[in-house]
Amino acid sequence: MDSFKQGADTLFIMLGAVMVLAMHAGFAFLELGTVRGKNQVNAVVKILVDFCVSTIAYFFVGYTVAYGVDFFVDAHTLAEANGYALMKFFFLLTFAAAIPAIISGGIAERARFNPQLIATAVIVGVLYPLCEGAIWGSRFGFEERLTALTGGPMHDFAGSVVVHAFGGWLALPAVLILGARRNRYRKDGGMSAHPPSSIPFLALGSWILAVGWFGFNVMSAQTIDKISGLVAVNSLMALVGGTLVALMMGKNDPGFAYNGPLAGLVAVCAGSDIMHPAGALVVGAIAGAIFVLMFTLVQNKWKIDDVLGVWPLHGLCGTWGGIAAGIFGQPFLGGAGGVHFGAQLLGTLCVVLFALTSGFVVYGALNRWTGLRLSQEEEFEGADLSVHRIKASPEQEVSW
Repeated sequence: MDSFKQGADTLFIMLGAVMVLAMHAGFAFLELGTVRGKNQVNAVVKILVDFCVSTIAYFFVGYTVAYGVDFFVDAHTLAEANGYALMKFFFLLTFAAAIPAIISGGIAERARFNPQLIATAVIVGVLYPLCEGAIWGSRFGFEERLTALTGGPMHDFAGSVVVHAFGGWLALPAVLILGARRNRYRKDGGMSAHPPSSIPFLALGSWILAVGWFGFNVMSAQTIDKISGLVAVNSLMALVGGTLVALMMGKNDPGFAYNGPLAGLVAVCAGSDIMHPAGALVVGAIAGAIFVLMFTLVQNKWKIDDVLGVWPLHGLCGTWGGIAAGIFGQPFLGGAGGVHFGAQLLGTLCVVLFALTSGFVVYGALNRWTGLRLSQEEEFEGADLSVHRIKASPEQEVSW
C-alpha cells in the first residue's frame, strides 16, 4: 500500500507539473498578443529560454537553497528512492520559472536578451529560493520570528505572495530602470498608443493560463489524499469575479476582460484552501478592480511603461491575495480559520520589501555592467529582427 500511495502521489504531482508547465505557453501567447508585431518572436523565445535557464539554476542551486535538498547521488538511487522527490522538484520548478515569465511581460519590447538570462539565473537560483524557503520551506528562521511577532505563521497555499507578489514587485524596478518604450510618452504630456498586435493570441494566452491555474492551485496539495474540491471551486469563483468586474470597469475592453480572470486567480492562490466560495468571489472581484484601476493609473497618470501590467496584475493583486487570506479565511466570514491577519499583513510586506530591494540590486547592477536596453536603432527595428533575425510573419520568401 505504501508503494501504491507513493506511485499515486508521484503521478498526481507530475500531472500538476505538466499543467503548470503548460501555463508557460500561456505567458508566451499573452505577451505575444500584447506586444507589437515586430516583437512577437522575441516574446515566445524569451519564455522558452528563460524556462531552460531556470531549470538549470533551480536544479543545481535554487532547490537546495529553498529546501536543503539536492540530487547529487547516482541515477539508480534517484530512480528507486526519490521518484516522488524528483516530481516535486519538477512541480516547484514550474512555479520558480514563472518569476522570469512574469518579469518578461513588464520589460517587453526594449530589453536586451542576454542580460535578461543572467537576471533569470540569479533570481531563480538564489533570490526566489530565499523567499520560497522562508515561507514554504520553514527555513532561515522567518516563520519562527513571524509567529513570535503575530501569533501565527504566514499562510500562502499556492503562491499569491511567494510567486506572484514577489515576481510583480521584482519586475517594477526593472521597468523603472529601463524606462518607457521610445515615443510612448511625448514631451508635451501626450501619449502614443501601442495597441496589442493580436487580441486572439492575447485571449489564447489568458485561456491557457486560466486552465493551467487549476493545476497550479489544486495540485499545490502535493499529495493525492490532500486534494481539495474547495480549492478548485474557489479558483473558479475568483476567476469569474475578476473577469466580470474587469469587463465592467474596463468598459468592455478585451485586454481588461482577459486579464480580469488572471487578476482573480492571482489573488485567490494564498487562501484558496480556507475561503468560502462567496469570499473567493469577492476577493477575485476586488482583484479585477485593482488591476483596471492601477493599470490605468500606472500607464496614463504615472507614465510607467509596464507593457503587460505585471506590477498591477501580479504585484498588487498578489499582495491583496496575501492580505485577503487573513480576512476571508476567518470563520466569521465563512472561512476555515487557522489564519492570522497580522501574520498575513507583515509577511506579505516583508516579501514586497525583499522583492523591491532585490529588483533594484539585480537590474541596477546589470544595467551598469552590461546595459539592459536595446539601442535606439534596435528598438525601432524591433527585437525580432535585431535579436533573432526573423519576423513572426515574413512578407516574402527568400531565395538563396
